[in-house]
Amino acid sequence: MRRLAAFSHDHRRLVATAWIVLIAAAGALASGVGSGYVNNFTLPGTESQRALDLLRDRFPQQAGDTSQIVFHVQSGSLNDAATKAKVNAVVKSVSGLPSVAGAVSPYANAGTISKDGKTAYASLLFDQQAVDLDKADVERVVDTAKKGAGDGLQVELGGQAIQMAEQPETGAGELIGIGVAIVVLILVLGSAVAMVMPLLAAFAAIAAAMGLVYAATGAFSIADFAPTLAVMIALGVGIDYALLVINRFRGERAEGADVREATLTAMDTAGRSVLFAGTTVVIALLGMLLLGVSFLNGPAIASAAAVALTMISSLTFLPALLGFWGKRVKVPTAVADDAEPRGWGRWSALIARRPAAFAVGSLVVLLLVASPITGMRLGSGDAGNNSPSSTTRQAYDLLSKGFGPGFNGPLLVVAEVKTGGDGKAQLAKLRSALARTPGVAAVSQPNVNEKGDAATLTVIPTSKPQDSATKDLLSTLRDRVVPGVTKEAPALAAVSIGGATASTVDFGDVLSSKLPLFIGVVIGLSLLLLAVVFRSLLIPAKAAVLNLLSIGAALGVITFIFQDGHLASWIGVETTAPIEPFLPVMLFAIIFGLSMDYEVFLVTRMHEEWERTKDSGFAVRHGLALTGKVVMAAAIIMISVFGSFVLGDDRTIKLFGVGLASAVLFDAFVIRLVLVPALMHLFGRASWWMPAWLDSRLPRLSIEGPAEDAVDERDRVKVPA
Repeated sequence: MRRLAAFSHDHRRLVATAWIVLIAAAGALASGVGSGYVNNFTLPGTESQRALDLLRDRFPQQAGDTSQIVFHVQSGSLNDAATKAKVNAVVKSVSGLPSVAGAVSPYANAGTISKDGKTAYASLLFDQQAVDLDKADVERVVDTAKKGAGDGLQVELGGQAIQMAEQPETGAGELIGIGVAIVVLILVLGSAVAMVMPLLAAFAAIAAAMGLVYAATGAFSIADFAPTLAVMIALGVGIDYALLVINRFRGERAEGADVREATLTAMDTAGRSVLFAGTTVVIALLGMLLLGVSFLNGPAIASAAAVALTMISSLTFLPALLGFWGKRVKVPTAVADDAEPRGWGRWSALIARRPAAFAVGSLVVLLLVASPITGMRLGSGDAGNNSPSSTTRQAYDLLSKGFGPGFNGPLLVVAEVKTGGDGKAQLAKLRSALARTPGVAAVSQPNVNEKGDAATLTVIPTSKPQDSATKDLLSTLRDRVVPGVTKEAPALAAVSIGGATASTVDFGDVLSSKLPLFIGVVIGLSLLLLAVVFRSLLIPAKAAVLNLLSIGAALGVITFIFQDGHLASWIGVETTAPIEPFLPVMLFAIIFGLSMDYEVFLVTRMHEEWERTKDSGFAVRHGLALTGKVVMAAAIIMISVFGSFVLGDDRTIKLFGVGLASAVLFDAFVIRLVLVPALMHLFGRASWWMPAWLDSRLPRLSIEGPAEDAVDERDRVKVPA
């Protein structure tokens, strides 16, 4: 590490130029081969995927996205001649637009006008699935249709394609987070020059990462929220990593080292912690690839790439910046070596005197915050969670009011029919069985394809798509109703139930089945790394358990807000909904990695003191006193950055912002600055114990730099009582 730091410092112009070239090359590559972000959602082996595959094969004209143009009048009726002419004009105006396969007037089919004649919908069929459509084409459809509104006629549009085209651009909220980070950096580092360097290092890494990630879209699918998530994580960890290094640099300068020596020492100590912490974050993020869900691969790779480049920037570009501007970094007032800040010294001593009380109090707080997780329901948000002013939300509400709450979440039954048999009669029997099932509001007539070898039926539940009753209905239909019909209907070769609601349920089931492997691998690798570094069994075990507690606290907070609705209006959440199925998995990967950051930053200094003094109590107390300020500052920066993403309109990004901000809040301020030192005081020397046979077999990896002469720090450090 020292050699890398020396090269970066001594050849700083070359290193800076290399980063500029990397950013430019990534941008050029992105513009040359990048094809754009798409939400390619497939679930191989699930019933909903089998239904979609059969639909694409036997009903190619229906394989595109189906949306709705919703019409509503407050007075009069949609059956009035003048209103009917306006409705048909709207349908005709969108029929010939690019990406539109067809539009069917509500007057062409039965059941598309509500009983009171106030609400109706036209079926709008696109020629591709929503994820493959050009956003500009969909926006043109929306604009064209809404031009037909007026004179008492309301026109709104709903459907997945419309909702994806409505997704807001992000970016404004992050500026607030960066502003808070700037203030904290100036307060901690003492000068504008020192504040600029962490931001430059982070922004350089993010610019290169985003270019490379966009270029990768030419090779495989990456979800549209992946870049925002990657920026969110990289910005937080990038500033934190640079803060850790520069803080150590200032300490070395205060002890009399010149800029070069202070840079090399900082990189050989704090830089090693950055390398280790960044590696654990990357491992945790890439662990999501084990889930085998293509939808999550893109966000995992994008975030891991952003963190990896952020780590590399902190280890190469940051030393180069210190070479340029290190002399202008404000040096703190010289004090005795490793002198403890008065406030943190007192706090650390207070925990040392009453570790049991602090440990129990912290655990109670964490368990209380995590308690809402026991009622967490998994499910995808839909248009009913959109802004009340959006056209998709307006369409959703009008359809629910006019046709029932289950209309917005239909179940699509796709049947493979053997030709030459009594297919029509058996399809009628299937429809009758579906219609008799409690919880079913209506079932459409079978729609048979031209060859007669496949048919579809649409089932409208009586409950909303996000209700648990809808999930129960799906299970009943799949497990009892459909098998009960098909075992006596030989003409129905295969019957699968799909649709958006069914896909969400299957998605949750797939993730649940793969979750144990994912968690086991991530925790196992992290435990091994910590055991190798700190030569301890208790520290890795403690870290794993406490990391799970911080994840539980984050999930408890998002359940409390987004599902249960408490304080939701404070962050612009208008309606409650279940938690997205992929969110717990992704939060686990991200939070586990970030929690390891703080664990490494804190315990590394404690371990350094233990190696010097072999006094466990002093090592824990002194290590906390020396690192508490940096951990707190780093946490405030991360909370500010993550929290700023809550200011946008996208629900998924809000979920990540609240989840990550709350995780860092409880992980840093409750776990690392209270619970960890309290537990380590209770464990005593056992914190640093490892069986001799295991110690001799594990490789040695130091993140504390070269060994120094052992000095009993108690002889020269006065710890406040």
